[in-house]
Amino acid sequence: MRIFVRVIDEGSFSGAARELDMAPPAVTRAIAELETHLGCRLIHRTTRRLTLTDIGAEYLERVRPLLVDLDDADALATAATGQVQGRLRLTGPASFLGDSLLAGIAEFQRLHPRLTVQLNASPPLEEPDEKADITFLVHGPEPLDGDFVARPLARTEVLLCAAPAYLDAHGRPRTPEDLMKHQLLAPDVALVRRQWEFERRADGDRRTVPFGTTPVRITSASPELVIGAVRHGLGITGALSLAVAEDLRTGQLEHVLPEWRAATYRLYAAMPTGRHLPLRVRAFVDFLAQRYGGDESDPWLPAIAPA
Repeated sequence: MRIFVRVIDEGSFSGAARELDMAPPAVTRAIAELETHLGCRLIHRTTRRLTLTDIGAEYLERVRPLLVDLDDADALATAATGQVQGRLRLTGPASFLGDSLLAGIAEFQRLHPRLTVQLNASPPLEEPDEKADITFLVHGPEPLDGDFVARPLARTEVLLCAAPAYLDAHGRPRTPEDLMKHQLLAPDVALVRRQWEFERRADGDRRTVPFGTTPVRITSASPELVIGAVRHGLGITGALSLAVAEDLRTGQLEHVLPEWRAATYRLYAAMPTGRHLPLRVRAFVDFLAQRYGGDESDPWLPAIAPA
């Protein structure tokens, strides 16, 4: 039943095999055995796509809540042992799942060696991935809205940054207005606003800089690709501190206009409602909240001083 649900969710036998860490023939065989056991066809197979039969659609609707109940039963039994174990499925932006999170995972697995972790990079999401135990959401400044549970882990500032070689060649901005003379790069989501808003840390003075006066030379739906372009000296961008803290610490990137604050976002650990949270999920969320400090400050800012 689990394999059947995963095949439908992934849209292919090969995709389900990848997610389940199984050989594709084993997935095909499992579905064939299930259909033989039930005495009916659940899935129409063509060379291009899979579609559910009428009975397959009804079966899927009944099976999903059963599997959730089974997961809850397993979670209760595991919690009774007091051991953190099993597979922890994490989904979130690649910029956080990389250096920002991997050090924490390594420390947590040293404490709990029977735990395995599956990482799934995703585009920015507004709500939890139903297939994940924990989905990391970067949101702000307005509150989250949705039918799910979310625990704040940290704040993360948008920092302007550029390669030192670019700044040596084109000059270092002294005021927000100086940005209009530079080559700007931005994720697609930033272009929706068409402007940057700044607040001076010392006195709260506010400035607004539009994108329109200078063409944005490179844009992408992937913030990671934009940061990669900045590393190669193609311009200035605004990036979350959690994504560029290591680059700034080592000097690969330079913090531009450090005396000015741009936007601040919140990082959440989000989980679907209506599920009993396994011990491994609760323990890992508690661990991250302690590691990052909750919702009080940006834990990546102290690390950006040059080495």
